[in-house]
Amino acid sequence: MKSPLNGNSAWYFRSSIFLIAIATTLWIEWARPDLASKIDNSIRDVVLRIFADDSPENRISIVDINEASIATTGAWPWSRTTIATLIETLIERYNAKAIGIDIVFPEEADAEGDARLSALALHGPIIFSQVFDYADRVHKLNQGVPAGSETRTFGHTPVQAKGFIANHAGLSDARCVGNIGYIPDNDGKIRKIPLFTQFNEKEYPHLSYALIRCSGGQSTKLVTDRHGFWRVPFMRSLSAYTVIPAHEVLAGGVSKELIDGRYVIVGSSSLSLGDRVSTPLAPLSSGMLVHASSLSSMLDLEEGKLRPLWSGRTLIFLWVLASFSIYFLVVLRGSAWGNAFSLLSFIVAWVVFSVWGIINQATWSVTGPIAGYLVLFFFGIPHEWRRLQVREKRLIETFSHYVAKSVLDEILRSNSSHSLEPQLLDVTVLVADMENYTATTSALSLDDAATLTKVFLDRLTHPVLETDGTLDKYTGDGLVAFWGAPLPCPDQADRAIDAAEKMQAMIELLNAARTKQGAAPLRARIGIESGTALVGDLGTDFRSTYTAVGDCINFASRLQEAARDLPSSIVIGPQAKALLERHATASMGKITLRGVSRPIEVFRNIGPNELYF
Repeated sequence: MKSPLNGNSAWYFRSSIFLIAIATTLWIEWARPDLASKIDNSIRDVVLRIFADDSPENRISIVDINEASIATTGAWPWSRTTIATLIETLIERYNAKAIGIDIVFPEEADAEGDARLSALALHGPIIFSQVFDYADRVHKLNQGVPAGSETRTFGHTPVQAKGFIANHAGLSDARCVGNIGYIPDNDGKIRKIPLFTQFNEKEYPHLSYALIRCSGGQSTKLVTDRHGFWRVPFMRSLSAYTVIPAHEVLAGGVSKELIDGRYVIVGSSSLSLGDRVSTPLAPLSSGMLVHASSLSSMLDLEEGKLRPLWSGRTLIFLWVLASFSIYFLVVLRGSAWGNAFSLLSFIVAWVVFSVWGIINQATWSVTGPIAGYLVLFFFGIPHEWRRLQVREKRLIETFSHYVAKSVLDEILRSNSSHSLEPQLLDVTVLVADMENYTATTSALSLDDAATLTKVFLDRLTHPVLETDGTLDKYTGDGLVAFWGAPLPCPDQADRAIDAAEKMQAMIELLNAARTKQGAAPLRARIGIESGTALVGDLGTDFRSTYTAVGDCINFASRLQEAARDLPSSIVIGPQAKALLERHATASMGKITLRGVSRPIEVFRNIGPNELYF
């Protein structure tokens, strides 16, 4: 019977994760849950701020009733006569193309001014405003007379309003009126506007849409969502718009080219009037700039400079299908860290692709594929990691009776690419031993001698493993280790010296503790030599071991023995010295080793604080 982590069961599990990841992505794309929408909006806001165009928008001007205008002209509310004069000046002196009034006049005021505004509403290129309310309130807003209804919405779904604040009856015959009501997202930001609003079975356009329609334009390319909202692209930074103080227009002190032939939006940025909203471009700005952004984007669409909104769902499905398939069929075969890095690469690639989509008006969910990738991360990677652990455990069980654990770890880390078959390799060998072991332990009890031996060997072993050496065997009170097998090691001689120095440092710490206890210090003799050795599984049918055999092993052992009569505890042979790159050495002269006919020169390592000439 097959393990659930192998064979068909593993394939079924992978396929299930694959389908769950795709289902998660598509569900987020179609259902748009609140959390995903919040994350999407945040990402889009960042992209819009980064890529917002700050080149001047020469088709639109904003006439601002700001603090300076109020201080110059008089406290708000201004008389209707002043408002009428401002509008007439924009038309007659500055030749504005169309004027959107971002102000509502729900009650009558001075008769002369109201009469002039009424005449302008009937005959001038003026678009007055009214506010539709979309909230369910106990007391419905019902002030003024709604005007400017449309007979059709060109296929757009209208948003249902619950109440309104409109202009007084004297302005109800206005030729063009636009809605300036809005519904912010859950975080309070305005990202979309109701293109058409339905109230009492009549439909009313938004102010920016009415501005274009009433001046002869045809904004038929707008794409709304299923609720009737149009996402404002906000492609231009707020600094791109021309803002003119209202009192300068009244005084005639504005250059005509700043208004001539342009759409003009009249409103207020004054804090005292409270027309402040939050947008993707700024946490707080005047409502006029929302209308300006909407109008600018509508003009870009009309002129073909901006692509209409598009869902891109076909692209997102193909992306998900391709990337998830590649991940499962190709990537999800390596290490857990490799899989995680690959998954991160897919996420980064998707974010980059999504930035392109946001700039090009795609409305897909950025978080959908990311959620799918997270499904792969939290389920796919742990599953593959578990399968890898099972494979490694079986390998360990198979080879642990004849392969040293340290060697097996190296083979596992290298993905079993190195064979255990005997082969000639260039290695550096280190042989270490405790000097006067018999004399040191003879006065100890059996338990104390065993403890001392274990502690001493521990001080020798850690440096070998920390420098990625292979522990060949223990020799009672010492050990044999080598570098260069089973994995290549270009700096093998330097690593052997590193290990030897660490051994000496650890022995010194041990001796410090022994001195406090009144015990004699210990000395480790270390011999190091390089050469060619036969490395691999050199055992028999009865017992196998991964070891190295060659003259360099014998030389290292005899160098260790020679340290008994030399001033350095670390004795380096000539072949190892020739391979050193990081460590400096000094000659200790020529000596004759046991079993060697001619003298050889031996070396010691020079410490970092030792002067060398």
